[in-house]
Amino acid sequence: MKSTELHWRQVLNAFCPVPSGWVAEHRFDSERKWRFDFAGVAERIAIEVEGGAYTRGRHTRGTGFIADMEKYNRATVLGWRVLRYTPTQMQDGFFVKDVKELLK
Repeated sequence: MKSTELHWRQVLNAFCPVPSGWVAEHRFDSERKWRFDFAGVAERIAIEVEGGAYTRGRHTRGTGFIADMEKYNRATVLGWRVLRYTPTQMQDGFFVKDVKELLK
């Protein structure tokens, strides 16, 4: 099972029933190929899983970091609320409280 699929299953398990319209790999901008790891389309809530925090992965090196900033800023301009977590935070369920609070 891919780690993205594992995280998506955790999102699903955190919300029973799952809010309708929540999807994995949602393309949110018609001009770019950007995708959110998970998204509540109707609620305009996105969850991004940022790997490599301690290994100088793509999200923490210069070019990747700047590209992520461009993506997240565009998402904000389009009305999305973007939540960012490490894989460990996802596995620990750290994101659940934040998402539930946004859904209120």
